[in-house]
Amino acid sequence: MGAHRTLDCDLLVIGSGAGGLSAAVTAAHLGLNAIVAEKDAHYGGTTAWSGGWMWIPRNPLAVEAGIHEAIDKPLSYLRHELGEQFDEARARSFLDNGPRMVDFFRRKTALQFIDGNAIPDFHGHTPDAATGGRSVCAAPFDGRRLGERLHDLKAPLHETTLWGMGIASGAELRHFLNALHKPASFWYVTKKVLRHWRDLLVHRRGTQLVNGNALVAGLARSLLDQGGQILTNSPATRLLKNDGRVTGAVLHTPQGALHVQARRGVVLACGGFPHDPKRKQQLLLHAPTGHEHWSAGNRGNTGDGLRLGESAGGQVARDLVQAAALAPVSLVPRANPGSEGTVAHFPHLIERAKPGLIAVTARGERFTNEANSYHDFMQGLLAATPAGHKPEAWLLCDHTFIRYYGLGAVKPAPMPLTPWLGNGYLKRGNTLAELARACGLDAERLQATVQRYNALCQDGQDKDFAKGETPYNRIQGDAIRATARGMPNPCMGPLARGPFYAVKVVMGSLGTFAGLRVNPQGQVIDGQGQPIAGLYAGGNDMNSLMGGHYPAGGITLGPAMTFGFVAAHHLAGVDPAHSPLNSIVN
Repeated sequence: MGAHRTLDCDLLVIGSGAGGLSAAVTAAHLGLNAIVAEKDAHYGGTTAWSGGWMWIPRNPLAVEAGIHEAIDKPLSYLRHELGEQFDEARARSFLDNGPRMVDFFRRKTALQFIDGNAIPDFHGHTPDAATGGRSVCAAPFDGRRLGERLHDLKAPLHETTLWGMGIASGAELRHFLNALHKPASFWYVTKKVLRHWRDLLVHRRGTQLVNGNALVAGLARSLLDQGGQILTNSPATRLLKNDGRVTGAVLHTPQGALHVQARRGVVLACGGFPHDPKRKQQLLLHAPTGHEHWSAGNRGNTGDGLRLGESAGGQVARDLVQAAALAPVSLVPRANPGSEGTVAHFPHLIERAKPGLIAVTARGERFTNEANSYHDFMQGLLAATPAGHKPEAWLLCDHTFIRYYGLGAVKPAPMPLTPWLGNGYLKRGNTLAELARACGLDAERLQATVQRYNALCQDGQDKDFAKGETPYNRIQGDAIRATARGMPNPCMGPLARGPFYAVKVVMGSLGTFAGLRVNPQGQVIDGQGQPIAGLYAGGNDMNSLMGGHYPAGGITLGPAMTFGFVAAHHLAGVDPAHSPLNSIVN
């Protein structure tokens, strides 16, 4: 055997999503030498495909806007939401350090934020739910600032973009929806598209980065500015140990084996197990063979970090209420399959709450509040699915709806519907009975369902599933469009004008929740609850603080960023409460 190559550092991070990069950037600012190893050809993981939102109660942007709340409020909300899964020590660590994390990145790094001060928590009826002030998102980022490393950044999921261009939620999305209706929106969109086409000519990809792509870009720029390294095509094959301490890892690089010695520790941040059939079979009841789950998470997330952690004595939690962050996913045929497979897994996050859409089972009946969070929507589908049947549903709308909002991967006007009808992704019927035949639904029941729903729309009261009754439902709806049509509920509008359309959704997720058990400092713990020296977990390799519940948008990236910040301080031997990196000390 030839001699292997070696590399020394203070911190080795395995995985390049938000959790791993947050730890690396923080450590680099604390004077440590950090290396990030990514198995894929592009860095960013599922974070790069995400919306980039983080749930960070009491964050500095909210405080500056005059939104002040004691820590007891979000703590109480979590206590009510998580029930038996509530871990006070970890919850306090998260709530104390989240604002410090945001403060640090804002003041010291290339990563900047925009506020989500109008975004409510998911469950408005739970005590101490907030109607805003607990969310932040990465600010748009000019990809040209990454130089050559721009081409190593994972592009947004193509099916969620317009010609590869990401669209930010909120005001920007409204401009795109109104491009054919309002001159100001038309010019906004025209300028964005022309800039994007120029970018494609000059840079071979878009540079107007938003959402999760902007989050990863800001983190990567910040790490590179501090002399940190990001290695791509470098999967970790095993951990290195010495006297019970994790001291590094072996990477399989294009040049051969690379032994990385990490003086302070290793952070596992490989994105959980959304594409690991064996682990899915063990932990997801709806996936008895491990293949009945179509995650929108990065395809490279196959459970590597969990297996590495277990090899050192770590424990993967098996007691969560739900082991994955469930979401309805449609399977989009790809014209050019490439490395990501023949179908894309499209997560339905935006259109379900808009007025003029319903979701039905194969029986042609509604089964849940369509405007609820993606996770709650899927819990509703699971509950409505008879034993032995596949949990799947159809999202239905009329012609007016699809031309204004689109449906799944189908874009609004002026983009054509024909390709989607041709490849079978989109079903159409001039009447509801025709649509039912195209989808294999019970036509009589479907017609009765739509008739009842259309009647409920008139007074805006969803007597069946309470759609539009929480602040989260309403903000996801469209009050302007609903009011213009004389509808009092921003989430409800009739399916009135044929032809009618439908897209099938199946069991999917945005990622997984079940991960390695950790203490409040992010250290992986063994079966006796003792920390494993030199080993930390971050992102979705860390067992979710939420215990399989989903109380708000951004409860994946918020804790990922925060516990990356916490773990870096711990391995550097610095108390985050008195860190030189932030100005929040109380």
